[in-house]
Amino acid sequence: MGLKTHTKVTLVVRREEVSGASPPETRIRRYVHIGTGNYNHRTARTYTDLGLLSCREDLGADLTDLFNALTGYSRQQSYRKLLVAPVNLRRSLLHFIQREIDHAKNGRHGRIVAKMNALVDPEMIQALYQASQAGVKIDLIVRGTCCLRPGLVGISENIRVISIIGRFHEHSRILYFHNHGQEEIYIGSADWMPRNLDRRIEVVVPIDDPNLAKELETMLGTMLADNRRAWELQSDGQYVQRRPRSQLTSQDSQSLFMAMTTQTTQHQ
Repeated sequence: MGLKTHTKVTLVVRREEVSGASPPETRIRRYVHIGTGNYNHRTARTYTDLGLLSCREDLGADLTDLFNALTGYSRQQSYRKLLVAPVNLRRSLLHFIQREIDHAKNGRHGRIVAKMNALVDPEMIQALYQASQAGVKIDLIVRGTCCLRPGLVGISENIRVISIIGRFHEHSRILYFHNHGQEEIYIGSADWMPRNLDRRIEVVVPIDDPNLAKELETMLGTMLADNRRAWELQSDGQYVQRRPRSQLTSQDSQSLFMAMTTQTTQHQ
């Protein structure tokens, strides 16, 4: 009650036969889909989004708890794997940033990459400033409004912000934390805004499968290297479009992703 449901999640519960069981047995199995974008056939044509389809027991149990909370049957305050706003998402994100700060202060590599639609939350911006001052290297891909100013001397010198404006509407949210080599990567529905962190139901899920995590890291790297559709935010609040030195060095991330998808489809 009183919260907008902005998360994009599906839970399917099936009774299935247990393979090879004698006598025949059945079991209940839960399938989950956790996405970054709306279940909308119109926006699906122009938005770039990501989704995780899984039958992992811990994710299924978490989504069951979440749907029970949404329907009013419980007031769930803890989850096994999911980060849920307004329950534990803000606290978890601040913890992850502080962890990178602690690594940097102890002489270890600190690194954060975050992709979102908007960054306006004062507490999150302040935490990123503190991380920059501690020596954490931060790359932000923020399609829309960004109230953080990168490159300010003594405040945000270790922060770089880009916005990718191309044929498709960049809509996915991806978070990467280096964590001293124990890398963690997440996708979800939440931007870093007070309404998303405090007044909406949002879900962010860790991507634990190493192959999927590596794929997301590669995607982030491709976007950060974009020199065709990327606009870089300056310390004075102005955006400057990146330009390739030559056609040979041109890198358009959206075109690259389209080509990769086409190749994968052809191989299948």
